[in-house]
Amino acid sequence: MEKDEKETPVFACQRMECKELLERLSEYIDGELDPKLCADLEKHMAECNPCLIFVNTIKKTISLFKYASSEPLPKEVHLRLHDYLKKKCQGC
Repeated sequence: MEKDEKETPVFACQRMECKELLERLSEYIDGELDPKLCADLEKHMAECNPCLIFVNTIKKTISLFKYASSEPLPKEVHLRLHDYLKKKCQGC
């Protein structure tokens, strides 16, 4: 019995369409990709679970980073981090 493509591990994704998706990923996520290419990539992701997982992971990472960066660092943590870096980076 053949394995369903949806079960293919992410690292095994090596088709030409997958490589094109990776080349255009930044434009796609930033909403700067031509609508036709965008539709083509979305069609590809509907058929390629590894690429879908990869793109969703990148989007979630960006979302978490934006959320985390919107919270100010507590002053005490900032001071401790600054002191630590100063000690570790002497002469850098």
